[in-house]
Amino acid sequence: MTDAQETAADSSLRTTGGAPPDDVETAPIPLLEPREGIPPVIADEDALAEAIAAFAAGTGPLAVDAERASGYRYGQRAYLVQLRREGAGTALIDPVACPDLSGLGEAVSGVEWVLHAATQDLPCLREIGMVPTRLFDTELAGRLAGFPRVGLGAMVENVLGFVLEKGHSAVDWSTRPLPEPWLRYAALDVELLVDLRDALEKELDRQGKLEWARQEFDAIAAAPPAEPRKDPWRRTSGMHKVRRRRQLGVVRELWQTRDRIAQRRDVSPGKVLSDAAIVEASLALPLDVQALAALNGFGHRMGRRQLEQWQAAVDRAKALPDSALPQPGQPVTGPPPPRAWADKDPEAAARLSAARAAVSAVAEGLNMPQENLITPDTVRRVCWEPPKSVDVESVGAALAGYGARPWQVEQVAPVLVEALSAKAP
Repeated sequence: MTDAQETAADSSLRTTGGAPPDDVETAPIPLLEPREGIPPVIADEDALAEAIAAFAAGTGPLAVDAERASGYRYGQRAYLVQLRREGAGTALIDPVACPDLSGLGEAVSGVEWVLHAATQDLPCLREIGMVPTRLFDTELAGRLAGFPRVGLGAMVENVLGFVLEKGHSAVDWSTRPLPEPWLRYAALDVELLVDLRDALEKELDRQGKLEWARQEFDAIAAAPPAEPRKDPWRRTSGMHKVRRRRQLGVVRELWQTRDRIAQRRDVSPGKVLSDAAIVEASLALPLDVQALAALNGFGHRMGRRQLEQWQAAVDRAKALPDSALPQPGQPVTGPPPPRAWADKDPEAAARLSAARAAVSAVAEGLNMPQENLITPDTVRRVCWEPPKSVDVESVGAALAGYGARPWQVEQVAPVLVEALSAKAP
């Protein structure tokens, strides 16, 4: 039994114990139960003030999770926040009723937060005033430690020997009131996060990777909010079919119209109009509402008024002067796509091929995904424009300039020095 399982057992949780002999039938893995039952949802300032005091007085790391309504609502705001800390228990907070949690964030300032896949939850937590200064990401820890499956359920089962309830991850968390089975699921998401953190910390330490993980966690905590994506309409699914500028203009106009409607109605854009319908209309360039209605995605269930608004968007794009139409492709700020390297710069293509093989070998030796060892974009940039002097120091400086952490530079720079000397055949 691991130390984390012993901790769980001491906290009145059932565990599976050690692995049984081959000739003994394996007992089913127990389903995790909330230690204190399902707490009431905090939805007013008085209850929030009590929770803030309790968590400020708690001890040890703070387990944090957030539920969004992706696919149902516009944007990525949080609709439920789950917390757990020794001495405070579990809290479920409704950020719709309590939209400012900055007081809670201040009360646990300096405390290590434990999240699973932190980069997914931090943006919506930041919106409501909760920003960690220190964190531990159990998903990223699992990747660095070489676990093949790093979802929360798989990690809790493989590391701690419990099964988490499944089935509510993709529900509409903006629903009010939230059903009890959903709240139970949400409470369990933070039930063993700190136990999982402790077990993974020991495993990372055993593998000599704990300092690497700490550098990664510090980088996530220090990262500024992401910049708004430029020309987000270009990410419409199926865009590879759209080649002419006039068609691109239709995609842009339909996408922007859909986005305004979705934001006003607070629904997922896909529920207003599908990406497939946008691409269909851009390719067909319909002359009128009747022609539009005949296209896939604009069928009989769409009312006349809706059809007219979409046809108006098509007509606006069709009326644009050529100078106002979008250009094909997106502005390239870095190297060209790797598939074009052999023609543009055969020497760079040879460097990239050698670098990829070298990074892959190091990652395999460390038992971690290549993208966690070093980002593919960083490798491409260094291979496209290598430093004038190709040595460990200069290559390391180039890697650091693109955001590589010290441990990554230490592992990758030596093998890239040789790769950057590769010649085209």
